[in-house]
Amino acid sequence: MSHATRPIVFVVDDDISVRESLELLIRHAGWRPETFASAQEFLSRPRVLTPSCLVLDVTLPDLSGLDLQKLVSDRIDMPIIFITGYGDVPMTVQAMKAGAVEFLTKPFSDDVLVTAIEHAIERSRTALGHEAEIRVLRDCYASLTRRERDVMALVVSGLLNKQVGGELGISEITVKAHRGRVMRKMKADSLADLVTMAASLRLAPPRKMANAPSEPDTWKPSRADSTNVRREGNWRKGQREPDTPLFHR
Repeated sequence: MSHATRPIVFVVDDDISVRESLELLIRHAGWRPETFASAQEFLSRPRVLTPSCLVLDVTLPDLSGLDLQKLVSDRIDMPIIFITGYGDVPMTVQAMKAGAVEFLTKPFSDDVLVTAIEHAIERSRTALGHEAEIRVLRDCYASLTRRERDVMALVVSGLLNKQVGGELGISEITVKAHRGRVMRKMKADSLADLVTMAASLRLAPPRKMANAPSEPDTWKPSRADSTNVRREGNWRKGQREPDTPLFHR
């Protein structure tokens, strides 16, 4: 494995002796260590798209480890392992609830930390793989025309081609053509695949289409229907059917 592709283990600890010892341990285990004396120093480091994890001391001179955890909460591809010499139960619970994968109290053995890092790196690989898949899906979805997106939204919601056509004011044949292009552009092998893709992209429910009725599609009696209903009601009551229509022109 080349230097550039080796997983990175970031270490943030204000104790230089801890940073140096962890750097040696991490390098010996085959990973690439990067050490920082403060949270602000770490935050100035650009984000990486390489499997990684963060070994983070709770007590730091500027921002605390828990504060730094909040600032990088969007980086799910970088699991956090907390280390501290002053840990307590509430602090541990707070860190774990916020997504930390491990909370180690000093002193701890090298094997314990190495095992924690191994698990964190594996989680990072999984997260990066998922993010890569989502990026591909987003690119495919971006290639769809607005009409194709409308068709996709209605299809994955469970509507049949004829119903989609009714919603969009287009023919069923046209819907089939759009649907075929959607399947090709999204690289979906089946409708089930397309539904899964839509869920992964967290697509919003189908928007209200221009040709769709503004109110629920309920039956409203016409003038003739009203006449028939009245007549039928009178007949069922045993009344004589009127000789003249109920409505006059």
